[in-house]
Amino acid sequence: MTNECFSFNRRLNRRGVLCYLARGATGLGGLVMAARAAAQDGALQTLIDQNQRTDFGQEFDAASRTIKMPKASWPTLSPQTAQMTEQIIPQYDAIVSRGGWPAVPPSDRLRLGNRHPSVVPLRRRLMAGGDLDVNAGVSDVFDSYVEAGVRRFQARHGVTVDGIVREQTFNALNIPAPVRLNQLRTNVVRLRSLGGNLGNRFVVCNVPAAQIEAIENGFAVSRHTGVVGKRDRPSPDIQSRIVEVNFNPFWTVPVSIVRKDLIPKMQTEPDYLTKNRIRIFDPRGNELAPAQINWYSDEAVHYQFKQDPGDFNSLGSIRINFPSPHGVYMHDTPFKNLFGEDFRFHSSGCVRIQNVRELVAWLLSETPGWPRQEIDRVIRSGDRKDVRLAKPVPLYWVYVTAWATPDGVVQFRDDIYDRDGLGSVATTTRG
Repeated sequence: MTNECFSFNRRLNRRGVLCYLARGATGLGGLVMAARAAAQDGALQTLIDQNQRTDFGQEFDAASRTIKMPKASWPTLSPQTAQMTEQIIPQYDAIVSRGGWPAVPPSDRLRLGNRHPSVVPLRRRLMAGGDLDVNAGVSDVFDSYVEAGVRRFQARHGVTVDGIVREQTFNALNIPAPVRLNQLRTNVVRLRSLGGNLGNRFVVCNVPAAQIEAIENGFAVSRHTGVVGKRDRPSPDIQSRIVEVNFNPFWTVPVSIVRKDLIPKMQTEPDYLTKNRIRIFDPRGNELAPAQINWYSDEAVHYQFKQDPGDFNSLGSIRINFPSPHGVYMHDTPFKNLFGEDFRFHSSGCVRIQNVRELVAWLLSETPGWPRQEIDRVIRSGDRKDVRLAKPVPLYWVYVTAWATPDGVVQFRDDIYDRDGLGSVATTTRG
């Protein structure tokens, strides 16, 4: 399309649609473009709502980052997403051929009402990426138009949406256009390979986004913020099936965590196991006292460590099981505040799920006898309970750092495990 009024720089706002129609786009073509832009607005607003900054604390489990979709929403993983991502690449090619976008010199922070020299390149950067209308003008005033553009940008890059430009937003703004273009090219290949026959009902965890989606009949019915593996303990790629839910589970500590975490912890805090109600058992099932073990050796790796059920348990109140050679699973957590962070790479490979009860209610919706009320009752009781799903649900853990959904919204995430071949330049956070 040669009409500059509705170039890529304008696609993410209503004014672009109005301008396009005013320039003579009539009939069905104009209506299609208007509908697409309206869909982008709706999709962006959902993203903004999902990542809106709130008071993050232990009650974050049911807060805004779990999105129960009021309307059909495109999932990260689908043939349509792969197709749109491929179609968006020429537009980023054009941005790169025009010299990319300007760097935004960092300052302490930029927010509504500021007058600062960095606002000028900030405006140009937001315009280049389609987050600010080109008619908003170029000045050093951080006005409401700039704030709205920053919010769009933050939503598309997985940064908490508050309209304030802090360090992480500066870092994301200053990743060069050629890097973003290469991310799109790399991830198109991934999306094509993953977008086949996934089933009518499945769960996806996109690890770089630390986000879990429940997908039904081709649409995301809920999204959940996650906490995934650290850089040195990455969450693996997985294709499996969810077969069981454990309520109020014990936690059997993996040997790797005993070696890397528990032994050093006991050297500095000898009462750590007792405080956290973690019991020690020998191979015959006999319980040992912590004082019976030499914590300045590897002796502890020969024993089993089990944490009692309860709200202090590292798995929280729910564990979701699926076959995997990696010994990982998905679960609740007592540390709800972690879901409020932008950098959510804290686990040893397992995936913690915000508002996991909603996901479990969906998983068990085809298993007789498990309405949401019964799920809540069992959790409140504290009783151990294992439930097999009547129909196993396919599960995919994937690594996608750039994608464009059919509603036209382009998203990027950090290459947290350096798998895009782009080095640290594609990573804005260092938790």
